[in-house]
Amino acid sequence: MPVKNGGEYVKECVNSILSQTLRDFNLIMLDNYSNDGTIEWLQSLNDKRIIIHASEKPLSIEENWDRIKSLQKSEYITLIGHDDILNENYLEVMSNLIHKHPEASLYQTHFQYIDEKGDVLYNCKPMDEIQYAHEFLASFMCRNIDSTGTGYMMRSRDYDNVGGISASYNNLIFADYALWIDLITPGYKATALEMAFKYRIHESVSKTTNGDVYQQAFENFFKFIIAKSRKSDKIKIVTERYGKEFLLYFCESLSHRILKTPRKQREIVVKEFIKKCNYYASVLIPGEKFEPEKKFRTGIAKILDSSGLGRELFLIFKKLQS
Repeated sequence: MPVKNGGEYVKECVNSILSQTLRDFNLIMLDNYSNDGTIEWLQSLNDKRIIIHASEKPLSIEENWDRIKSLQKSEYITLIGHDDILNENYLEVMSNLIHKHPEASLYQTHFQYIDEKGDVLYNCKPMDEIQYAHEFLASFMCRNIDSTGTGYMMRSRDYDNVGGISASYNNLIFADYALWIDLITPGYKATALEMAFKYRIHESVSKTTNGDVYQQAFENFFKFIIAKSRKSDKIKIVTERYGKEFLLYFCESLSHRILKTPRKQREIVVKEFIKKCNYYASVLIPGEKFEPEKKFRTGIAKILDSSGLGRELFLIFKKLQS
C-alpha cells in the first residue's frame, strides 16, 4: 500500500486488511514522507504483519509505486489504494480462486464503488470468470469493464518480470491497464463472482490530473497497444475492430479535460490534441474514416478552446453544472 498523508482513509483501509478471515499475510506500507501522523498510527497498532518502508524524502507518485518491485515480497501480492477497502473475506476469496485456477496469471474479484463517506454507490459491471488479454483489451476499448488499481492479485515474480507498474506513465494514468494486460498475456485472468472489495470515488489523482499530463499518459498507452498488436494477431484484430470507438471516446473526453485545464497550466491545445488523435487513427486503424470533430462535444471543445472568452465560458458552465 503506497500512501502519503492517508488521514482517516488509511485507518479504515488498514483496519479492513487486518480484519481478514485469512490471517497469514504481510501488509507492506510504502510511506511517502507523510507528516500527518500516518506512520505513528501504523506503529501504534503494534502488529508484526505491518512492514513500513518510509521514504527519506518526498517522492513523486511514480517513484513511490516504483519501489514495489525492489521489495522482498510473498509469493502472491495485491496492490491497494490507501482510500479503498477490502471486505473481510477478500484473501479467502482469492485463495479459493487461485486453487480453482492455478494456471491463471492474474486474479480479480467483483467489487463495489463507494463515495467519500463509504456509502455504496453501485456495483461494478459483471465480468466473465475467465478472460484472455485480447478479451480484456476489447472490453476496455468498448468500456464494457470496470477496472481499478485495487483488487487484483498476481504472483510477485510475474509482477517483477514485467517491470511492475510503469513509472513512465505520468501520475500512473493508464499504467495499471498496461500492467494488467502484461500480466494476463502469458495465461489468463480469473475473476471471482463475489464482491470482495470497495473502490472509493472522490477527488483522486486520476480525477485531478490536468489535461496536458493525461494526454501524455494516453500517448504512452497508445504506443503500448501498438507494440502489443505487433506481437499478437488476436490483439491486432481487437485494435482493428474496436480502435475507432476507443479513439473517438478518448479524443472527446480528453479534449474536454484539456479544455477545463487553465491555459497557463498546459502546453497543448484541443486543436493539437485532435490532430494527434488523427495520427493515432492512421496507425491503429489505417484506411478507416476517422472524423472526431463530427462528434458535437469534440467539435465544440475545439471551438471554445480557440479563444480566451470560449475557455472562460466553458469553465463557468462547468462550475454551474457541478
